[in-house]
Amino acid sequence: MSDGIPCMWMRGGTSKGGYFLASNLPTDPAARDAVLLSIMGSPDPRQIDGMGGGDPLSSKVAIVTPSSKADVDVDYLFLQVFVDEARVSDAQNCGNILAGVGPFAIERGLVAARLGETPVRIFMQNTGKIAIARVSTPNGHVTYAGEAHIDGVPGTSSAIAITFEDTAGSSCGALFPSGQPTDTIDGIDVTMIDNGMPCVLMRAIDLGLLGTETPSDLEGNETLRARIETIRLSAGARMNLGDVAGKTVPKMTIISPPVNGGAINTRTFIPHSCHKAIGVLGAVSVATACLTRGTVADGIAVCETAETSHLSIEHPSGEMTIIGHVKDGQVVGADVLRTARKLMDGLVFPSTAT
Repeated sequence: MSDGIPCMWMRGGTSKGGYFLASNLPTDPAARDAVLLSIMGSPDPRQIDGMGGGDPLSSKVAIVTPSSKADVDVDYLFLQVFVDEARVSDAQNCGNILAGVGPFAIERGLVAARLGETPVRIFMQNTGKIAIARVSTPNGHVTYAGEAHIDGVPGTSSAIAITFEDTAGSSCGALFPSGQPTDTIDGIDVTMIDNGMPCVLMRAIDLGLLGTETPSDLEGNETLRARIETIRLSAGARMNLGDVAGKTVPKMTIISPPVNGGAINTRTFIPHSCHKAIGVLGAVSVATACLTRGTVADGIAVCETAETSHLSIEHPSGEMTIIGHVKDGQVVGADVLRTARKLMDGLVFPSTAT
């Protein structure tokens, strides 16, 4: 380990982090986590002695391995490396970091590139579900250059279309783990939903908010944060997630009417910092709530429930478009457009041998 570990640093969607082959990391989870904490420079608010960027969105890891499962190319484990705690969590998935898994798998020779476009079937170990990423491979090589733009990322890159299969209840066991689309916690109506990411949706007006506040304004509101945390802890147990005091789920999403022509406006705590954008799978869960009658989004969201519905989920940095596929009034699938870019490929050095 002291000689360096092969690693590719990538931006995936609106996040970035280290991408590793499982064979290049310790097999023991505790030893692996110690190495990753050292690589990121945690715990330290600035992660100054490591590769992390002092923000949860830039302190992430993807571990990829060839899959032994039928009709699957690679297995992907997402790990959130905490910034100011010596903790690594596999309690959630990450759809942004997922965007880089397909290109990484092709570049590492785990998947053979096709001419034009290469589909990569990915088993998401955190949730036990499958995603298909379609990677641009002109001339049989991955390209990161393109004309696709996603809010929260400057410039343009090659588009990566991701289809999520059967993600309902992936962490909680059911789309609505409480059995109903709306519940009341601490006097606040909430929708507890899991369509790839456990989320708790709350109306901004019920919290005394407009919903257009900046992330920094929301983070600075200690009374609000305390109330949201009280709701989160109660919701965690109701969502079959157990004691979530030390977990990064569920995500807490404040919703309000759209302000820029989208379907709905959002502010999301992940779980204690306010996201500068919105997570991919979190956006899928929000879109699903928008397309389902009886949720707290019903009456706020501006959308039509068609067999194929395009929903623009507004967030502090812009919007994310989710394509929902609806059958018999139920959301049966979702597509999302992401981009990724390779930032560095080489060796990364833990501060101590493990």
